[in-house]
Amino acid sequence: MEYKWTIKKDAPTDTIAQLIEEVGVTRPIANLLGQRNIYTFDRAKAFFRPDKKNILDPFLMLNMGHAVNRIEKAIASNENILIYGDYDVDGTTAVALVYEYLIEEYDQIGYYIPDRYSEGYGISMQGVDFAIDNSFSLIIALDCGTKALKQIAYAKENGVDFIVCDHHNPGKELPDAILLNPKQNECSYPFQELSGCGIGFKLVHALSKNREQPFDHLLPLMDLLVVSIGADLVSMNGENRTLASMGLKVLNTKPRIGFKKLLQLANKTGELSVMDVVFTLAPRINAAGRIKSGNDAVELLLGKNLTEVDVIGKLINEQNETRKGLDKAITKEALDLIDKDQNYSNKKSTVVFKNDWHKGVVGIVASRLIEQHYRPTVVLTESNGVAVGSARSIKGFNLYDAIEECSHLLTQFGGHTFAAGMSLPLENVEDFQNSFDQIAQKWIDKEMLVPQLEIDMPLEFRDIFGSQTKGIPKFYRVLKQLAPFGPDNMAPVFISYNVKDTGFSRLLKDVHVKLNLFQDDFPEIKINAIAFNFGHLYSRIQNEPFDIVYTIEENHWNGSSSLQLMIKDIRF
Repeated sequence: MEYKWTIKKDAPTDTIAQLIEEVGVTRPIANLLGQRNIYTFDRAKAFFRPDKKNILDPFLMLNMGHAVNRIEKAIASNENILIYGDYDVDGTTAVALVYEYLIEEYDQIGYYIPDRYSEGYGISMQGVDFAIDNSFSLIIALDCGTKALKQIAYAKENGVDFIVCDHHNPGKELPDAILLNPKQNECSYPFQELSGCGIGFKLVHALSKNREQPFDHLLPLMDLLVVSIGADLVSMNGENRTLASMGLKVLNTKPRIGFKKLLQLANKTGELSVMDVVFTLAPRINAAGRIKSGNDAVELLLGKNLTEVDVIGKLINEQNETRKGLDKAITKEALDLIDKDQNYSNKKSTVVFKNDWHKGVVGIVASRLIEQHYRPTVVLTESNGVAVGSARSIKGFNLYDAIEECSHLLTQFGGHTFAAGMSLPLENVEDFQNSFDQIAQKWIDKEMLVPQLEIDMPLEFRDIFGSQTKGIPKFYRVLKQLAPFGPDNMAPVFISYNVKDTGFSRLLKDVHVKLNLFQDDFPEIKINAIAFNFGHLYSRIQNEPFDIVYTIEENHWNGSSSLQLMIKDIRF
């Protein structure tokens, strides 16, 4: 895929000079800080050293006091409490977090994860009936519920109250529940980008404060929280940055045995980053709900028995392998459908449907299609007699708003700017394809259909190493402290011009290139790089200078560490 390279504007010169003097960093690091709106020593200190004192008071969230009072009343009255959550990573970690906190002191609680295939996303009538039939009078819904008006009304009619902890965009009408959602209009909570599990964490934070427990009492729950933050791709700024930083420390020092098991099965060792959460832990936890049941994920996350965790962990790992096979096969089928669409070149969206695709992987397939055909994408299949699907977007296109414009054709929908889900009658699929593309035609110009590589700044290899030619240079040690990385604080992307192959580069599996590079101005500095899927350029790489766009990572091999550039694009 061809990319448009866009280099960000440098921070103001006086800001860079001030940071160099006050913080004692090099110009490239000062520029990266300035680009992230960090202008002073105090801001830099808070950014480099996230601290629990920066965690917001949970009672600033609208209705938090009511939620705490309702839970305490339920406990005092010996009511049965049901923890209800979605079947993805955010939902299952949220259920495990709230359940683990409450079960310490109160045993009249249970949890419920809806079945992806028979119930679908969010609060289901079947789930409410389960609560009624089993005498639960309070449901705490996590990562869902803001739009479940009918289901919550039905619960209320049958004597079941709801506390909804959600981070999805509210509709025009709110449910008859105690709603904890910083995105509702009346809520003045200073940070709106918490994950669903993050809202659940704020609830137990408030309960903990109400019970005068020290904050450190909550630390064992924070490995769950960082996994939700990473997996749900919420902003890595503000409160999330602090929560994720603290959660990573727990994940790297005292993780629950369920996470240990998944990491062992993935052969993952060493210090974990948010990217390890995204690419190692999240897919496996998600696989449980995609292939069989999200209950397996919650059992694993709550597990204390090594034997049980071993069995569930292996099952989930097998489910992840099944998911990979389905993902690959369905992606190929979807690409074939696109190739056969004679009008596709005139479209600005992708909407594909096949009635026998596996419902659990359509969201992943949508992301895969965007990698090949960069446009807003919806992948639909049939489930229980209706069309259901997942959607993914591109930069600059508000997916939620676009789907809302098609709501007259839908039975249900929900989501965010970049990801959403929906259901609709089978007979409406073609109309939805046409309507969604009409909106894309109006909202998208041609430039938006060219993916951008956003580059923080140019670097010379000398900027990375200084006078050092071996080991891990100070530049990278400071760069690492900009982590955890994620949306709104992505890993810095650099460009270096006129680099050359030393002659030691080699082709891997005929598709990847392992590079050894230098620049003419300082040939003594040589650096390794890996360029996945650039094997077709190998002969030119050996014979011509070229420009590279990359991130920097640490590579560990045979007990030693060195820097490695992760190449994102190459131009001659």
